[in-house]
Amino acid sequence: MMKFLMMMIFMIPFCFMKKMFWMVQMMLFIMMFLFMNLGVSLNLFCNLSYMLTCDMMSYGLILLSIWISILMIMASENLYKLDFYLNFFLFNIIFLLIMLYLTFSMMNMFMFYLFFEGSLIPTLMLIIGWGYQPERVQAGMYLLFYTLFVSLPLLMGIFYIFKEMNTMMIYFLKFMNLNIYMLYFSMIMAFLVKMPMYFVHLWLPKAHVEAPVSGSMILAGIMLKLGGYGLLRLMIFLQEINMKLNYIWVVISLIGGFYISLKCFCQVDIKSLIAYSSVAHMSIVISGIMVMNYWGFIGSYVLMIGHGLCSSGMFCLANINYERLHSRSLYINKGMMNFMPSMSLWWFLLMSSNMAAPPSLNLMGEINLINSLMSWSWISMIMLMLISFFSAGYSLYLYSFVQHGNYYSGIYSYYTGVSREYLMLMLHWLPLNILILKVDYSMIWF
Repeated sequence: MMKFLMMMIFMIPFCFMKKMFWMVQMMLFIMMFLFMNLGVSLNLFCNLSYMLTCDMMSYGLILLSIWISILMIMASENLYKLDFYLNFFLFNIIFLLIMLYLTFSMMNMFMFYLFFEGSLIPTLMLIIGWGYQPERVQAGMYLLFYTLFVSLPLLMGIFYIFKEMNTMMIYFLKFMNLNIYMLYFSMIMAFLVKMPMYFVHLWLPKAHVEAPVSGSMILAGIMLKLGGYGLLRLMIFLQEINMKLNYIWVVISLIGGFYISLKCFCQVDIKSLIAYSSVAHMSIVISGIMVMNYWGFIGSYVLMIGHGLCSSGMFCLANINYERLHSRSLYINKGMMNFMPSMSLWWFLLMSSNMAAPPSLNLMGEINLINSLMSWSWISMIMLMLISFFSAGYSLYLYSFVQHGNYYSGIYSYYTGVSREYLMLMLHWLPLNILILKVDYSMIWF
């Protein structure tokens, strides 16, 4: 793992040479295979030190970060106008990948906090530097201030834990017995905003709509998963107090998820609709983590991986249309089946995965989460039933609106999909539907 980090840092100067993104991509593929060998040889656990480590929970999310970063470079070919922008863009992606890698690897609470907040900087640069409209500055400010508002209480909570326990190592904190409500709220609010939970979700549609395709991919694919990862780690030592208060988060998430599902039908912007669907999916993940049982933890982890691939692929599809029609409006992106019939297959495949159709990872995750929430309270079945039904509803709504009907009469010229785009979509869809064969509950330890 340290070799991986050193090679990543070593590769940064190469980004400033002429269009070296294919070299970066090959390097990431090589690292991928090294990681796979590492996982096989060391079986379950790789401890480098008390601070830097990689268990099975970090392992999947680190691989997802590398995979999405590769696909970000593939999706952003049209951003390469000037050499300087290319260099800075690649530097941004590699810097973001290092931040994410270190966030998922840190067992020290303070270092985790440092890299957790540090990953915000390159994301903000992507939105403000390569966004499409002047409103991108406002979207960046929403993202920044929503995150910063709750990050100071998290820092104070970490310092208080250090004062009481004389350690910040996550695995030692399971022996902590601090039933302090203020500490509980200060620790988890930062992650609930990052997920995001309903009521603190308004930054997400704004950021997605204004971000370039690479920004949307990393936001949907990885940044939302940072919140879930943080909650999974924190629940080790917040178990007792969470059992008293978990109904608050479960009720807000389930009712909010249902309301957001209805809200999806009101959207006329493709990226906004996909962003709201992410909030609906993450609401089930929050509920699964908060009920504090094994099914919920496993289901939330699997759904986070599945949603990272599926949502990123859907933003790629939205960008493929945007590059041709220069609009995200559903009323202009109509009748695409007339122009790109082969692309409509990929729309259907990714939409079916988004509605948790077999054999996607989303199905496995949602089955586990429904099982866990049903065991917690049978009343949750009502909201879960509505969320699942409307999830299929807005996915089919988006597919039928974009693919069917008369095409927009203002189209002057058009070109069909290129091989790079089909490869990119296949690299989203294949892991999403093949990884279900690899799921083994006994291998994921918490």
